[in-house]
Amino acid sequence: MNEILKIAVQKSGRLYDGSMKLLKECGIEISNGNNQLRVQAADFPVEIFFLRDDDIPEYVQDAVADIGFVGENVVVESDKEIDITEKLGFGKCRLSLAVPKNGSLQQPADLDGKRIATSYPFILQAYLIRNKIKAQVHQISGSVEIAPKIGLADAICDLVSSGSTLFSNELKEIETILFSEAVLISNKQLSPAKKIILESLLFRIRAVKKARNNKYVLLNAPNDKLESICRLLPGMKSPTILPLAASGWSSVHSVINESDFWNVIEQLKEAGAEGILIIPIEKMIV
Repeated sequence: MNEILKIAVQKSGRLYDGSMKLLKECGIEISNGNNQLRVQAADFPVEIFFLRDDDIPEYVQDAVADIGFVGENVVVESDKEIDITEKLGFGKCRLSLAVPKNGSLQQPADLDGKRIATSYPFILQAYLIRNKIKAQVHQISGSVEIAPKIGLADAICDLVSSGSTLFSNELKEIETILFSEAVLISNKQLSPAKKIILESLLFRIRAVKKARNNKYVLLNAPNDKLESICRLLPGMKSPTILPLAASGWSSVHSVINESDFWNVIEQLKEAGAEGILIIPIEKMIV
């Protein structure tokens, strides 16, 4: 019997779409039209379990699932015996302390002796101990941001992405405790056969991630400016240069990191590049 790698994915919520999109970009088609909780891929040896995000670390630890896509914040809070194998680059957020905008609390030290509401008591308690802050931790699930308004707590510790929820509840961040994103977690005792499947999946995931972070660039350059233009375009090894039909001109092909994109484009224009085309990369193998 061939081995199947069992993957736990959040059945609903903020990481579901990103997880399914990533699997699709990796060439793994999952048909879940009937909202099934367990689906096997037709073209890759994986089976998907759709689970509550808070349950995924425990299921992976207990080998009910072999690997899982889950928020790093959930992994840290669960404190389970699992490995974080890969950061996935989506679902980014932060776990922060927040207080009433117009109140007297201005910094973490001001929380000494105060009440803090959170859905992440393990992470919060560890932070308070590290920083020698003696506060009361009130664990609640859902709608943490209203706790100060209803008198349940003086401050909150909650996930923040855009900050709009804090703003609408007249709260402000005073400290970030943890930066989080979607991660791939794995059981510590995978069989050799399942490790091979996991490595194949990781190869695909890393190719997709690399492509997301880079852009393919094509441009025309006068030959007397090629050296200065190529210095701006290192590419994966070096730019590809092809002669154009027009005398004295060449076509230059390369890759630009997303974070350098606009700065490099402006420099290329100043260096004499023309006809610059920017093309998304679907997969990138290095």
